[in-house]
Amino acid sequence: MFRFLVVIEKANGNYSAYSPDLPGCVASGATVKEAERNMHEAIELHVKGLIEDGQPVPVSESFAEYFAIPEDIAQ
Repeated sequence: MFRFLVVIEKANGNYSAYSPDLPGCVASGATVKEAERNMHEAIELHVKGLIEDGQPVPVSESFAEYFAIPEDIAQ
């Protein structure tokens, strides 16, 4: 099984998605759920294409963290 980090961002009127480990593999959607579905399909097609072309499938090395910064930091 392959696993890839997917970043979903709010864009102008829609949502865009990409995976740092799969350059060029992007998707968008009118909602977060639509962007997720479209990105899932895009990743499947991307990975199948790599395999068909005899290219290695990248190992996912990306991860995400949230950092909390106090709201009163500027005071």
